[in-house]
Amino acid sequence: MDSVTLPIASQPLPPAGPVPLARLWEQVLEVPFFRGLLRAFEAHFFGMLRLPQPVLDLGCGDGQFAARAFPRPPEVGLDPWWPPLRETRRWNAYRYGAVCADGAAMPFPTDAFAAVVSNSVLEHIPHLDAVLAETARVLRPGGWLAFSVPNHRFEAYLSLALVAERLGLRPLARGYRGWFQRVSRHVHCDPPQVWLPRLERHGFRVWVWWHYFPRSALWALEWGHYLGLPSLVAKKLAGRWVLVSRRWNLAPVVAWLARFLRQAVDPEGAYTFYIAQRV
Repeated sequence: MDSVTLPIASQPLPPAGPVPLARLWEQVLEVPFFRGLLRAFEAHFFGMLRLPQPVLDLGCGDGQFAARAFPRPPEVGLDPWWPPLRETRRWNAYRYGAVCADGAAMPFPTDAFAAVVSNSVLEHIPHLDAVLAETARVLRPGGWLAFSVPNHRFEAYLSLALVAERLGLRPLARGYRGWFQRVSRHVHCDPPQVWLPRLERHGFRVWVWWHYFPRSALWALEWGHYLGLPSLVAKKLAGRWVLVSRRWNLAPVVAWLARFLRQAVDPEGAYTFYIAQRV
């Protein structure tokens, strides 16, 4: 897709060049390395946006991403789960706090927001059309929607499935892909050919979209789910993902991950970023 200059962006989009290494550092100091790698890309993209206020973070989780990615805190976060919402105060992520509610029944007036952001959330929602309809309701005409989601290449790129296919074990490959999608809680991993008409049905005009996160980076993400088990234990026992959050401790990991940051945009990437406007 050709680059587009939007009034809410600091440069023409899609962005050119690499993901800044600083974006990776700010993530891996706080979250597991495989999640930090993906979030570095997304924080780079969201950080380019100068969104009109007020802003709603749809599916905000614990607020860590919002605290690091946006030039200024969004006004409100929304998530259906209480446990992560309890941590939003720790991150001081939102100007007016976070709300526990389903995205299909938001407790906000019509036309309440000038922008809605959502980072790696919409792919998890079974009742996606209801959430998009509600998003259109709370977003004023002319308001902006920016979000990131995995696309149709996500499961196609999974390394263990590719190995199984090369060995002629196609049923095993299909089973692994289905299992990994369930573990990832993915319901919608769709291409733009599905997303664009879906958004149009709910009153959105898509201005620009781009793919990112190359296949090799997805392999790091995939294996990180297994190698990152100590981070899960640390979170359960100590309340944080990274026990020794120091640069000297994480420098070897960052040096390995830095190779994946060379190009922010990848036409064959496993994730897609969309910017749309409410008409």
